[in-house]
Amino acid sequence: MTALPTSHTPIDAQLGAEIAQLRAQFPRTADLYREVCVLLFFRYGVTPTANKLYQLVKKGSMSAPADALAAFWATLREKSRVRIESPDLPDEIKGALGELAAIVWDRAQASAQEALTGLRSDALQRTERAMAAQVAAEAEVARLRQELIGSAAVLDSARAKSTELDQEVAALTAAGEAFKSQLQRAQREQAELQRALEDARRDFAAELEKQRAAGELAEERLRATETRALLEIDRERVTASRAQKALDDLVRKSEQRDERYRKQEAMLQAQVGDLRHQAGILEGNLAAGRAEQQTLSTQLARAQEQLSRAMAQRLERAPIKRPPRGSAAEPSIRKAAGPRKRQAT
Repeated sequence: MTALPTSHTPIDAQLGAEIAQLRAQFPRTADLYREVCVLLFFRYGVTPTANKLYQLVKKGSMSAPADALAAFWATLREKSRVRIESPDLPDEIKGALGELAAIVWDRAQASAQEALTGLRSDALQRTERAMAAQVAAEAEVARLRQELIGSAAVLDSARAKSTELDQEVAALTAAGEAFKSQLQRAQREQAELQRALEDARRDFAAELEKQRAAGELAEERLRATETRALLEIDRERVTASRAQKALDDLVRKSEQRDERYRKQEAMLQAQVGDLRHQAGILEGNLAAGRAEQQTLSTQLARAQEQLSRAMAQRLERAPIKRPPRGSAAEPSIRKAAGPRKRQAT
C-alpha cells in the first residue's frame, strides 16, 4: 500500500468529494470511519491509519478512528480466512489470495520502511548541516582571533562577532540536539515497528500453517471426489457399452428379420404369380371344357331326338306284341333303354 500524498492533487480532490458523499450516506461516526477505511484500502491502495482517518473525517474523538480501524482489520482478516480455508476454492484462487496477502504485507512494510528512512535521512541531513555550520563558525572564530591580536578595535569587533557566532553555534547546537532527540524517537519508532513486524510475521506464519492444513484437507477431498467421479464414469461407460451392444444386436436382428420378410414376400409374390398363371390356365381349360360340354350336350340332345324318332317310326311300322311278364322280350327293351340313359347323362 502507498501513503496518501500531502500536497493537493486531483486525487485529493476526488477523495474529498467521495468522503463528502459518504458523510451524507452514513451519518453514524463508526459507519463513516469504516467506509473511509474501505475507500482508502480498496479504491486508492492506501493503508489506513488512525491519524490519517481523523485528518480526513475530523469527526468524533480520536478513539473513534482507532476502533473503526481495528474493526476493519478484524473483519478483513476474518473474511480472508473464510475465503482461503474454503475447501471448494480451486488451488489457483488460493494461490492468488496468498499472493495478495503477501503483496499487501510487503507493501505495508515497505511503506513503513520508507517513512522511517525518510525521517532518518532528514535528521542526518540537519545534523550534518548543523555540524558543518559549527565547524565553519569555529574556523571563523579562530581566524578572527588571529586578526584581533594585532588590533584592539578589531578585537572588539571580533568579540562582538564571536559572541554572535557563539549564539549561532549555541542555536545550531540546540538544533542538533533537537535533531538527535528526533532521531532517537525515530529509532524507538523503528524498534516498535520491528516488534510489530515480528508479531505480524508470527501471526502470518500461524495463519499460513492453518491455510496449508486446510488446503491439504481440501486436496484430499478433491482426490476422493475425483475417484468417485471416475468410478461413476466407468460405470456409466460400461452401461453405455452394454446398451450400445444391445442396440446393435436389436438392429442386426431387425435387419435380419426385415431381410427374411423381404425374401418371404418375394417368394409369396412369386407364388402368387404362379398361382395367378395356373388360375389363368385353369380358367382357360374350364372355358374350353364348358364349350366342349355344351357341344356334347347339343350332340346328345340331337342323338336322343334321332333315337326317339327312330323308335317312334319302328313302333309305327310293327305293332308291339306284349310278351308275358317275365319273358325275354322285356329285358331287350330295358337293354335298349339303358344306353339312351347313359348317353343322356
